[in-house]
Amino acid sequence: MINRLLITGAAGKIGKSLRASLNPFYAVIRLSDIVPLEQERPNEEIDQTNLADFDAVQKMVEGVDAIVHLGGIGGVGHEKEWRAVVDSNITGCFNVFEAARLAGVKRLVYTSSNHAVGFYPRSERLDHTTYPRPDTRYGVSKVVGEALSSLYSFKHGLGVLCIRVGNFNPQPQIERHLSIWVSPRDLAQLVRIGLEHPDISFEVVYGVSGNTRGWWDNSNAARLGYQPQDNAEDFAQQIAVSSNAGPAAAKEDPVAELYQGGRHCSQN
Repeated sequence: MINRLLITGAAGKIGKSLRASLNPFYAVIRLSDIVPLEQERPNEEIDQTNLADFDAVQKMVEGVDAIVHLGGIGGVGHEKEWRAVVDSNITGCFNVFEAARLAGVKRLVYTSSNHAVGFYPRSERLDHTTYPRPDTRYGVSKVVGEALSSLYSFKHGLGVLCIRVGNFNPQPQIERHLSIWVSPRDLAQLVRIGLEHPDISFEVVYGVSGNTRGWWDNSNAARLGYQPQDNAEDFAQQIAVSSNAGPAAAKEDPVAELYQGGRHCSQN
């Protein structure tokens, strides 16, 4: 039973959403980020920890039953800041897993990314067994996180659900999102499965809603009980109108349009 939950990266877009949606289900939620967080609610604890500092991470993890690890940096804009990616997404990720092991934490949800497999063509259907093909250095860091998840699961008995998150937004914004969008409530459902399903050892699923145009076979998530409530197709007409009204320069380049990772595959 999970009474005390830790969410790293709690100041980010996903973190803020999960902070609200998970709040009713756990007695205490410890929220951690390197940047300031909004004022804590009665059942919350606020923590500011640099994930690259192992001693600080150990203190952050003390007393928690489970972890949702969102912490790190992402996006094409960080591609030239390799040291920052290493410190936050690789060293920081290792520190969280190792601190969890030492503290006896039994369950961890790791938010991986579709960019861990972004260099597959859009014509190819992927599932949880798909071998990584990262499209960015950020994607490489997510592959490392999945490898750490596997190591700490099989070697140390930590139950880990890796979620390869697609596009997380209240609603899809562009045509590519019609295939990879995940709504806030669907992602929250997946996270709760990762925290509460009794039989998780090491699993990989896709963080995606029940999209008509989906590229991914998410049957492994369905096997664990996932029943998405939303479909990006509900926004397809709105996106089509917006795309037709926009300038041609706003469209993705040929490389981006070929691969699932989109512009991440073409930008340096």
